[in-house]
Amino acid sequence: MIIIPARLASTRFANKILCDINGVPMFVATAKRVSQCDDVVVAVDDEKVLQIAKQHGLKAVMTAQNHQSGTDRIREACEILGLNDEEIIINVQADEPFIETENITKFKAFCEENRNKAFMFSCYKCIDDEFADDKNLVKVVCDKTGFALYFSRSRIPFNRNHCDTYKAHLGIYAYSVKSLNEFCKLEYSELENTEKLEQLRALENGKKIAMLEVKSESIGIDSPDDLKRALEKFCK
Repeated sequence: MIIIPARLASTRFANKILCDINGVPMFVATAKRVSQCDDVVVAVDDEKVLQIAKQHGLKAVMTAQNHQSGTDRIREACEILGLNDEEIIINVQADEPFIETENITKFKAFCEENRNKAFMFSCYKCIDDEFADDKNLVKVVCDKTGFALYFSRSRIPFNRNHCDTYKAHLGIYAYSVKSLNEFCKLEYSELENTEKLEQLRALENGKKIAMLEVKSESIGIDSPDDLKRALEKFCK
């Protein structure tokens, strides 16, 4: 199952999930796209958003407004839905209306095939050196078996010697309901608070995150500039 956390009061870009994408609100465009891959539920925190979801035929649940993260919101949605511990949940961000469906399908299969080998799952794409210093583009380094070693907003690995490509983390996660519940009970970690990356909480507690390489042209929309770039690229 795919659950999309849809928080209305974004701090960096107010009400961005309601921005128009090809005639529908952004979160609706995202949900409609990924519904080609699996069942979709939108976890909302505002009555207006709930009603918009219903108007567009989406399944949605109302969650609390005070969650610290989308992961916490998804955990509450799982409780409301009564999902069993073994259900694999894919977390797709509401601000990814152009995410490729083939990547979601590939990621879903990857998670099912490796469900007993990792605590969490996520994705990355390879990027050139010129993008490695963008602090809004999270980088990841992996071990030889494909598990994440560390995530950072900084350039990693540091290129004291020549490095041709870097791995850019894509904000798509998956976990069993059991792992999700365990993750949300872990204390916030020092690394997580420093980098403002919640996946570091799992790593700092010795949990394995299996990473899948994908090819993606999608633009996650964190700012008005991102929205402009995405519309120019995908909505000509």
